[in-house]
This record gives sequence, structure tokens and C-alpha cells, in this order.
Amino acid sequence: MSGPEQAPVTVVVATRNRRDRLLETIPRHEGPVILVDNGSDDGGPEAVEAAFPQVTVVRLGENRGAAARNVGVELARTPYVAFADDDSYWAPGALGGAAALLRDHPRVGLLSARVLVGQQGRLDPVSAAMAAAPLGVPAGAPGPAVLGFLACAVTVRREAFRQVGGFNPQLHVYGEEALLAMDLAAAGWLQAYAPQLVVRHLPLPAGRDNGARHRIEARNRVLTALLRRPPAVVARTTMAAWRDDRRGVADAARLLPWALRQRRPLPDTVENDLRTLTSR
Repeated sequence: MSGPEQAPVTVVVATRNRRDRLLETIPRHEGPVILVDNGSDDGGPEAVEAAFPQVTVVRLGENRGAAARNVGVELARTPYVAFADDDSYWAPGALGGAAALLRDHPRVGLLSARVLVGQQGRLDPVSAAMAAAPLGVPAGAPGPAVLGFLACAVTVRREAFRQVGGFNPQLHVYGEEALLAMDLAAAGWLQAYAPQLVVRHLPLPAGRDNGARHRIEARNRVLTALLRRPPAVVARTTMAAWRDDRRGVADAARLLPWALRQRRPLPDTVENDLRTLTSR
């Protein structure tokens, strides 16, 4: 929200019932901020409005999960949008750096930043895996190709995000990034890891209900496979998810008619890249 130079990037923050952390992270963003509230009842949106009147606050009145970010993207009037969670923020200069990279690399639809966790700034394992560059560095990209990301640490080209429909509302939360990454790649957009861009993630010691999370993650892995992957991958994914949480597989089974109606297999090039990643 402040800084020596405002970047052509809007920060979209989705939140639910994390008032105190939100008040800590919101002022750290440079540039305009849109806060999309998923039906909080802890006074967070009101507190942000009182403390930071320049922030656009959108109250959904319900919990739409990751799809709340879609609302923020539609409201944004900048060519690029950065996502943040209520417990994360973009380090100084990162948004300007992301805008410059996207400007200079027109085929790139998404940039994934380096994530530093906690006050100690530990490197997130996802960032370490991206730095290993298993898919190489394609022509036209500023860094290693990626086919997945942490939603709290990406900047997207608004045009690309809207073209593929954003986050699928049916997946709600947990693992929702995988489908969007596949759809961006299928539409021909490059996605790259840019370690010079930094996001700080400050997770709370006491988080959400882990049992519910595992169930939803299992469901979303199966649904994502059903929506885009070959039958053999669907079968393997379902068996693995069954071992992790049978309730999640049962939840996915109830959505099978929807998933089959929405099914669009990936291009061979994207499927081959996914196989490269899973074979490591």
C-alpha cells in the first residue's frame, strides 16, 4: 500500500477469520490492495476499513474459498495481480520486480516468488523444488518453468487468469492451484519461478482443522485428475487418495457427474511435463 514507487500490480488478499494477522500483513503490501472476505465473523474486514481506508474491502457474506480471489481479479484495474493470504505479504520491491518481468516476457502468465517462512525466513520446500528446475528454463521465460505454485506467492497476468477462468469454485480450498496451473499451461501461457521476488509467509502456530484439510486435499486431488488427466493417472491418484483419506474419495465420487461434464484432457506437451515432475 505504500512505497517509493507504486507498481502496476493489485494485491488481492482472500481472508477468513484472521483479524490480527491481517492487520499485521495488510500495510506491508506496496500498491493497491483488494481484500475479499469469505464471511468472517471476527471483525477483520471492519478493522481493516477503519485502519486502512485506502484498501478496497469486499464482503462476500459466505465462504467461497479460493474463488474469492476471482472476485478481486475482476475488480482490479491493473494489468497484473498478485495474490496474498492473510498471513503473507510481498517483500519491498517484489511487486515492482514482478511487473517488470511480466512486461519484458509477454508469454509469461504467472510468476512464482521465493517463499520465506516464519520470522526466521526459512526457505519453503516448494521454492527449493522449483529452484531445482526439473522442467528447465524455456525460451521466453525469466526463470525455471513451473507447473504448480503456492497461491499466496504468485503474480499473474490478469488477461491470462481471466482467460482460463481463474480458480475453480468447486475445489474451494487446498490444492486448488494445480488445476489453474494446468489450465494456464494448456492455454499456452508460460509459468516461471523468479527467486528474486520474495514473499514472507507467517503461518500461525494454531492453524485450521487438519483432519478436514486432509479430507479436502484428497478430494481435490481426485477431482483435478478426473478433470484433466489420463484414465491411468486418475486410477493411481484415486488409489493414493484412498489410502490418505477415504472420506475425500467418497466426496469426489459424489461429484463424478460434474467432473465428467467438465473434463478437458491436457495437451500432450503439458501431460509430458507433469509426468516428468511426478517421476522425480
